[in-house]
Amino acid sequence: MAKDLDELLDEVESKFCRPDPLRLGMVERPRGCVGGILSNDRNQAEAKENLRSTETFAKEDDLDSLISEIFEEPNFDKKPFKLKSKSSGNTSVRAPIQGLGKSCSPVYLGGSTAPCGIGTNTSQRACDHLRCVACDFWVVSYDDFMWDKSCDYLFFRNNMPEFHKLRTKLVKKKGTRAYACQCSWRTIEELTDLQSEHQLRWVCGKH
Repeated sequence: MAKDLDELLDEVESKFCRPDPLRLGMVERPRGCVGGILSNDRNQAEAKENLRSTETFAKEDDLDSLISEIFEEPNFDKKPFKLKSKSSGNTSVRAPIQGLGKSCSPVYLGGSTAPCGIGTNTSQRACDHLRCVACDFWVVSYDDFMWDKSCDYLFFRNNMPEFHKLRTKLVKKKGTRAYACQCSWRTIEELTDLQSEHQLRWVCGKH
């Protein structure tokens, strides 16, 4: 009877107290499987993290290289461009423009040997832009000619300023210069200040 009791205890112990190898395998398999899944997920997450880090570093490298390329580009020439002045090419035109509006002071009359131009105290030139304030005519002059003594007011009144008509009263004489407007006339041989000719109403018409 004691023997039967021992066998019964052994059977109970084997069934209920000892873990069943099959049950143990079934229980351990899921654990091992779950552990494998967990480890795989962890590996995938680490791989994704590494990939993201690599992409981030690559983008940063590209950005750094782009910035360095921008700063390494050669600078444009900072020297200012020299623009050509519009007036620099017109110096030959500007000179006569600057001369316009200048008057002789004093005003000179002269023979054919006297140079014409703007008369001053230091540059004594015969004025060739004379105008009469009495008849409002420009004064004409003819080199190496003198007026005939028969000239009168009506002759100039009717014939000015036609040279082919005035020529009938012009006499050739070297070194003289014949001046005339519609109301006055003079023959000059030497440089003469106009102020000494009180009867003449001539003024410099500006050059």
